[in-house]
Parts: sequence; C-alpha cells; structure tokens
Amino acid sequence: MSDPAALAGMLPFDSIGLYEQPKPRFIFKMPRVVPDQKGKFESDDLFKRLSRESEVRYTGYRDRPPEERQMRFQSGCREGHTEIAFTATGTNLQLVFDHTPYNNRGCDFQKESGKAHIVSRFIMNGVCVRWRGYIDLERLDGVGCLELDEERMAVEDAALRDQIDRYNQRLRDFEDKQRAYREHGEEQLRAHSHVHAQRCHQSRQPPHGGHPTHPHPSHPVHIKPHSQGALIS
Repeated sequence: MSDPAALAGMLPFDSIGLYEQPKPRFIFKMPRVVPDQKGKFESDDLFKRLSRESEVRYTGYRDRPPEERQMRFQSGCREGHTEIAFTATGTNLQLVFDHTPYNNRGCDFQKESGKAHIVSRFIMNGVCVRWRGYIDLERLDGVGCLELDEERMAVEDAALRDQIDRYNQRLRDFEDKQRAYREHGEEQLRAHSHVHAQRCHQSRQPPHGGHPTHPHPSHPVHIKPHSQGALIS
C-alpha cells in the first residue's frame, strides 16, 4: 500500500457569481487504519481465530506437479512473496516481505533445516498485523498466526491523526471563506436594494420644483354673455 497522500486543496471562489452557492471540493483519502487498532484486533472474531497458531498451506500453482510447486515456492520466497491459506478458516493471504542474501528478516531458510520461516507485515481490515510462521519445503504446509504489529501501528496512528488534522483545517478554511462569501453577497444585495429604493422614490417626485401639474388652467375662465340680437319674424 502506498503512503497516504496529502489532501487536495479547495478551489478559489474568485469566479463565483453573486447568487451562485460555493461548492466545496474535498478529496478525503480513505484512512489506511481504524482509529482503535488494538481494540479491533482483540475484539474482532476473525482476528481472534487467526491470532491462534494453526495449520497453513502454500496455495500457489495448485495445478502443477509437487516438484514444480516446491521449486516455485522457494523461488517466490527468494523474490519476497508467497501465497498461503489458513486451513481451518480458509482465509487466503498474499505475503510480501523483504528478503535479500544479506537480510533474512523476511524469510529465513537457515533458522531450521527444511523449513522457510517467514515474517510478513501488512494492514488487514484497518489493523497493522504481522504474519509469523514457517512452511515445510517438501510438504508445503506449516504453522503460522497473526500478531498485532505495534511498531507499525504507532506509525500509522500518527499518519491518521495528521490526515484528520489537515482535513479539519481545510474544512475550517472552507467554512470561513463561505461565511465571508455570504456576508459579501448580503452587503451587495443590501446596497442594490438601497439604490433601487432611491430610484423609485425619485421617480415618484413631481417635476418643476415640486409643484403639481393640473390639466386645467389655474385661473377661472369668465364667459361673456351673448349679445342680444334682432328678432327675425
């Protein structure tokens, strides 16, 4: 498994419109381990079964003759990998370990004649564990168990805390930017409403210095009476 990568940053809000809601873009990488590794290792039924020494078998190249399987098992161990399964539970494991001519900590052929003693470290179901056991070079079976890898557990716990802290900090930064964005939008909306209200008020004011306009003249109109004319018979 690769080391945990840094959390992705957020996009800036420079191009966001006035009425567009900001959208957070977080990439939270799934944690490699659970918060309480020791508690899960001690309480989980699967770990309880696998932590007891039990029979294991080499599972590689099952369709090949026994002599070829023996050769391939030893060749794989020298390359730093092998495949085994717990006989009682049927749990299959892909073991990867460090093995060089000058470093037998992963696989040791010299510890006991006719056997390969293997130690492999990995993360299983969010818990740092260590498989420890041996495989008979002729029968291709042996005994092994899972152990809690406390050294690796401390390293992964520190990485998990750092990952959570960085994510929470980015979340707080986003909330601060979102709050500032809302406040800025509300200020612009209030300013727009104020300008609109002023324009509406000015449009309702009468022209010519505030004097109302009348459809009829302000002075009364005097109508002269008709002059008396001659009667025509």
